[in-house]
Amino acid sequence: MKKIISGNEAIALGFTDGGGVFASGYPGTPSTETLEEVARLGEVYCEWAANEKVALEAAIGGSIAGGRSLATMKHVGVNVAADPLMTLTYTGVNAGLILMVADDPGMHSSQNEQDSRHYARFAKIPMLDPADSQDAYDMVRTAFEISEQFDTPVMLRTTTRISHAKGVVVPREKITPQVGEWVKDVPKYVMLPNFGKIKHVEVEARLLKLQEYAETTPLNRVEMGDTELGIITSGVSYQHVREAFPNASVLKLGLVHPLPERKIREFAGSVKRLMVVEEMDAIFEEQIRAMGIAVEIGKNRLPLCGEINADLIRAALGDPVAEAAAPVEGLPQRPPVFCPSCAHRGLFTILSKLKTFVSGDIGCYTLGALPPMGAMHSVIDMGASISAAHGMARVNAIAGRDEKPVAVIGDSTFFHSGMTGLLSLAFNGGNALVIIMDNRATGMTGGQENPGTGKTLQGNPTRQVDMVPLVKALGIDNVVELNTYDLAATEAAIRKGLETPGPYVLIDRNPCVLRYKIRKPAMTVDQDKCTGCRACLKVACMALGLTASGEKPKVQVDPNVCNGCGVCRQMCKFDAMHEIEGENNANL
Repeated sequence: MKKIISGNEAIALGFTDGGGVFASGYPGTPSTETLEEVARLGEVYCEWAANEKVALEAAIGGSIAGGRSLATMKHVGVNVAADPLMTLTYTGVNAGLILMVADDPGMHSSQNEQDSRHYARFAKIPMLDPADSQDAYDMVRTAFEISEQFDTPVMLRTTTRISHAKGVVVPREKITPQVGEWVKDVPKYVMLPNFGKIKHVEVEARLLKLQEYAETTPLNRVEMGDTELGIITSGVSYQHVREAFPNASVLKLGLVHPLPERKIREFAGSVKRLMVVEEMDAIFEEQIRAMGIAVEIGKNRLPLCGEINADLIRAALGDPVAEAAAPVEGLPQRPPVFCPSCAHRGLFTILSKLKTFVSGDIGCYTLGALPPMGAMHSVIDMGASISAAHGMARVNAIAGRDEKPVAVIGDSTFFHSGMTGLLSLAFNGGNALVIIMDNRATGMTGGQENPGTGKTLQGNPTRQVDMVPLVKALGIDNVVELNTYDLAATEAAIRKGLETPGPYVLIDRNPCVLRYKIRKPAMTVDQDKCTGCRACLKVACMALGLTASGEKPKVQVDPNVCNGCGVCRQMCKFDAMHEIEGENNANL
C-alpha cells in the first residue's frame, strides 16, 4: 500500500522492511526523526547513544555479531564518529552496516555546512544519495546488499530537504530479520599494524571493484532528452534540475562514490553542453574535470554556499527567472528566543548583567548569545565549552589577567562529550566556572531521551544518571546546585563560583518546560504601578509586549503565552507584576 512519508521516515521503514536488526544514533537535525520512527514502528531494536562515536561503534558491534545494523547522525556527528569509521573501512563488516548521515545545506540548524561526500572519499567507501522518499526507502535495502557483497560499510547521505520533505513510497516485501553467524576472526577485526597493512591492500582492491559496480548499477541512471544540454546531478538537486529543465538529458547519480567514469564519459560525449549541478562543494565537478572532461557550467556559475534551486540553475544558463518580491522595509527583527518559562532565561539574564566571558556550547542555551542578552561569546562544537574555558583561563593566567571564564553546557551535551573536558579541567587544576543546565532532555532537537531522563528511546525505564555524584567522580570538589528561576540566588552562586579559585561547578536541575509540559499560573501587570521602564523586557520573553496607547507605552503580558516562571517579575522594581488569581498550577 502506498504511503506518503518523509525521507527520514522512509529510511526507518526501509530499515525495518530490509531485515534490520540493530540501530543506534544521536539526535541531530535533520536526521533525528529516523530513529524516532524506527522506535514508533516498534519492530526493530533501536537506541539513543551518548554520542555519534558510540552509536557507530555499537552498530559495528551489531554487524560483527551478525545483525544488519544502522547508525544515524547529522553531518557534524560524522566528525565525532570519524575515528571508528576510518578503522571500520579496513575491517569491513559481517552483516550489512549503514551509516546514515544528514547534511544541512543552508545551515538551517547547524554550525557549519560541511559536505559528507568528502568522508566517503576519505574513507574509500560507497555512498548513496537519494533524490526522494522512494529512493531513500529503496536505497536502504540496496545499501545492505552492497555492504554485504563488498564487505564494506555504506554511507547513506540525505540532505535537509530529502530528510523532511514527504513523497510517495511503495513498500516492498519485507525481509525477515536474520542474525548470521558470529565468528572470531582476529586478522579481520583486530587492526594491529601487520593486519592493517594487509587490509589496506584489500580496501584499494575493493574500491576498484566498486568502480566497476558503479558502471552497471541502476542507481546511476541516464535519462536522455534534448542533447543540447546534459546535466550530471544527484540527490535533491535532481529534483531542481528536472523543474528547471524538464527536457534536458540527465545523468542521475545514486551511487555518488565511487563515480562511474565510463558512464560519465559516454554521457558527456552524447550532449553538446555539459553542466554539473551539486549542492555545496564541487566534488563531482572536480573529479569529472580530472577525467579530462570539459564541464561548461558548474561552480563557475552556481554557488558553493547554501541550497540550490531551480531559479539558480536557470540563471546559471542565462535563462530569465522571475524576480523575487522585495522584502518590506522597516519590519522588526524577530530573532529566536527561549520558550516561555525556560530555565535558561534566568541564567542568561544574570550572566548578561555580570558581563563575564561565557564559553558556550551546542543546545537551546546558545540563544543566550543573541540580543538583548548577548551573554555567550564562543560556540565551537559539542562539549567544547569546558575545554575552551580551561584554555582561556590558562592563557589569562599567563597574561596576568584574573578574569575567570564561565562555561555553559546542557545535560545531553555534557553526556555527549563534556565529561572528558571536565575531567581534563579537574586533572590539570584549571580555573573555570562550569554551569550545567540539567533540564533532563535533549532539548534542541525536540526533547529526546538521554542518560539523565530515566527512559530509553523505546520508552523503557532505565537507570537515570545523577549529575552531582557524576561531576564529583570526575574530580570536582566544589559542586553546588542552584535554581535559575531565583535571580538573586543565581547571581550570588555565580559570583561565589567566580571568586573561588579552581574548578567550580553549578548545576541547575529545572526540567525542560516544553518536553515535560509544565504549566504555571500566568503573570499579569498592574498598569497603575507599571512605569514603562522596560527592565522586564531584558529577559527576552515572547509573552511580554507593550501597550499600544498612552504617551509612554507600558508592559503587558499575553496570558496565552506566559507560563508563569516569574523571572520578569523579579526584574520589576515597582512590584507591578503578579500571578493571575485563580489559575491552577499544574504539570499538564
